[in-house]
Amino acid sequence: MKEIIKLTSLPILFASLCCLSPIFLVLLGLSTVSFASSLADTFYGDYKWYFRITGLIFLFASLAWYFYKSKGICTIEKAKKQRNKIINTILIVFITGVLGYIFFLYVIVHYTGVLLKLWT
Repeated sequence: MKEIIKLTSLPILFASLCCLSPIFLVLLGLSTVSFASSLADTFYGDYKWYFRITGLIFLFASLAWYFYKSKGICTIEKAKKQRNKIINTILIVFITGVLGYIFFLYVIVHYTGVLLKLWT
């Protein structure tokens, strides 16, 4: 379970930056609440798919890194021998990543933004 969380945490963070970055700007004192709110509207309205695709790229990169470094799967022959384990790991990581993204963005980030009065 720890490995799954390690694999998905950074991609979830990158995919959530559309709404998380305005919160960081306000909390660091680099932005006003009204500018951060308009930035969040712009990021989430126009660019959310860019952030989601970036998170997906990071998810697949973390999986590749995991299989290459941790599991020592660096050839096609080794991948063929452990095909079921690779497929199961990819499915679990993908499902966990999507559910983690939904929970993090739509619960944690949303209510943090509401608390900071960035959005209602």
